[in-house]
Amino acid sequence: MVQSMNTKVDFVTNATSYGGLADYGKIMIGDKAFEFYNDRNAQKYIRIPWDEVDYVIASVMFKGKWIPRYAIRTKKNGTYTFSSKHPKRALRAIRNYVKPERMVRSLTFFQVVRRGLKASFGRKRSN
Repeated sequence: MVQSMNTKVDFVTNATSYGGLADYGKIMIGDKAFEFYNDRNAQKYIRIPWDEVDYVIASVMFKGKWIPRYAIRTKKNGTYTFSSKHPKRALRAIRNYVKPERMVRSLTFFQVVRRGLKASFGRKRSN
């Protein structure tokens, strides 16, 4: 069995990790780290210490009524995407350990399209 980094656990819920294929398990938010443990294989886990978290990115829809998934961007190892049964409670527990200015909303579909159009048509061509 894998030993947890946390000495005190604030929040535990069912979750899905999207790293290639979807892995189902539980997330554990505690005083030392954000941890994800796979239900079927305990050796498949993700541990992100709080000092390694750069940003927490939440996909917010319908003016905050629904948060389908959120991502944790680390300083060295990239971005990990999760969805959980209670995303608002999970993000509130994360907010205790990550500065609120480091928690951001992801871009909407239309913002991404607008940026792409500006990038393709807004460029001046030098020939």
